[in-house]
Amino acid sequence: MISSGLFVLPGLAFARAGPAMIVSYALAALLMVPTILSKVELATAMPRAGGTYFYIERSLGALPGTFAGLANWFSIALKSAFALVGIGAFVHLFNPGLGPIQVKLVVVACCVLFTITNLVSVKLAGKAQVLLVMGLLALLIYFGFQGLGAMHHGHFARFVPHEFTSVLSTAGMVFISFGGLTKIASVSEEIRNPRRNIPLAMFLALGIVGTLYVLVAFVVVGVSDPKLLPDSQTPISLAAEQFMGPVGWVLMAVAAMLAFITTANSGIMSASRSPMAMSRDGLMPDWFRRINKRFQTPHNAIFITSGFMIVVIIFLSLEELVKTASAMMLILFILDNVAVVIMRKSNIPNYRPTIKAPLCPWLQIAAVIVYVFLILEMGAMPLLITGLFALGASVWFLFYINPRVVRESAFVYMVKSIVSPAIRRTGLEEELKQIALERDEVVQDRFDQLVQDCEVLDLEGEIPAKELFRQTAKVLAPRLGIDEDTLYQKFLDRERDSSTVILPGLGIPHVIVEGKNLFEIMLIRCRPGVIFSELNPPVTTMFVLVGSRDERNYHLRALVAIAHICQEKDFKDRWQAARNPEQLRDIVLLSSRQRED
Repeated sequence: MISSGLFVLPGLAFARAGPAMIVSYALAALLMVPTILSKVELATAMPRAGGTYFYIERSLGALPGTFAGLANWFSIALKSAFALVGIGAFVHLFNPGLGPIQVKLVVVACCVLFTITNLVSVKLAGKAQVLLVMGLLALLIYFGFQGLGAMHHGHFARFVPHEFTSVLSTAGMVFISFGGLTKIASVSEEIRNPRRNIPLAMFLALGIVGTLYVLVAFVVVGVSDPKLLPDSQTPISLAAEQFMGPVGWVLMAVAAMLAFITTANSGIMSASRSPMAMSRDGLMPDWFRRINKRFQTPHNAIFITSGFMIVVIIFLSLEELVKTASAMMLILFILDNVAVVIMRKSNIPNYRPTIKAPLCPWLQIAAVIVYVFLILEMGAMPLLITGLFALGASVWFLFYINPRVVRESAFVYMVKSIVSPAIRRTGLEEELKQIALERDEVVQDRFDQLVQDCEVLDLEGEIPAKELFRQTAKVLAPRLGIDEDTLYQKFLDRERDSSTVILPGLGIPHVIVEGKNLFEIMLIRCRPGVIFSELNPPVTTMFVLVGSRDERNYHLRALVAIAHICQEKDFKDRWQAARNPEQLRDIVLLSSRQRED
């Protein structure tokens, strides 16, 4: 996040909005909140590598997923190209005699160098990166607080020199500064305790970097010559020289170069993984996921990414590059917010985020409207490039992906559920179940295995308890290897001794049969209810337990497991909302009860 958006962009932002660019940075940070909340929900529900691409493909389908994957690659590559342009700006600062073409050649050479680095190894020095970032933060905080004492208040006299819409359009332009804020979702599959760590990371990053951006922008405006700032591509060094002299200029130049190098290098790595992930899902040719046998790196994806960045550096102006990258990021944020609404409205039981975005869908709808407005305010060129990009993604989908990939999305599931209440089980439901089990680190115990293999009865009409016991005995007797009539009589005798209705609406008929090592579970739902007694309300949920005498201890443990499941929040609502027997089974398997070792 700390890169050209801070070390290059303030001069360009000042040219468009004047001192009010401080508000633009603050507004851009504030407008990130809805997307952070949406991304937190998606990441805690589906902690999978790929981040935005994965969420959008699974929620909206292959066509939006194709666009999202390509746009994610495109925006990260543009941001990395932006960082390389920042290197060029400081190279020119150190050597003013270099012309524009020579500066671009230096930038292209840096891109080639980072490409070679990524081809040879991706084992980045983690501790060195942390030290570099800590040093960078220390330098910027020092700059900010030292600069507060050297402010010229007259620089803020005409705070909004242009129309206020310029502040909004500038906020859209500087969105690229916050492009890395939600990228942690791309590695959510590898994060321990995602419920805590993902939202904590995102909001800490927003608070720290957002505050730092506003502080630095405030100081840059307050100490810099208003006539020099609009034309400066090194605004922080320009400002530092005003109150710290040549030493400040050098310190900020070093800080900027560190930021650019780390951003550009890691950006090539991150961007190249997007086409590789799409290739694994069948949305791109296998060529993109080929791994170099010697270095174990996706060399083809890296070459394409670097080649694209070089073309961007050569042919796009700085302002066009920034606006296009920001427009792409805003579109991805729009799709993230739409994805949350679709996943919620689809009512797929296995979509189980541990943290839910508040005020859904109104917060997401408001965010989409604001993001669309910001995109429109950026001018014709970003819209044209984005439109051509969307057209290209659509053509690619029609001619390459559509004939090859068949995968049902949450949107299709939602439409089918509206048309017909009874819908077959989808691959997405199974995938979400496996994701939730892995996320919660569930190691299935014997109870889970019994539920996985058990019979599930979903009854549509009201039924007397005796008739239910007859149906239950007919299903379970062959599995236990005992006589059906004998089992039926045991159910009747057990109910006559004492009712197995534990709570209103919940029954747990359980009997002991002759034999050894016998134990079976059966799940039953009857929406209208099973009539056990005229004195009690109908029973809608039943867990049937049948076991031999040597399983009495496990019988008790199974009763405890059922008690924990039924006490879970929203259990009754989810049980009643399930559309088929497999969804009923999933509710039990995905329960948060403590498993036995």
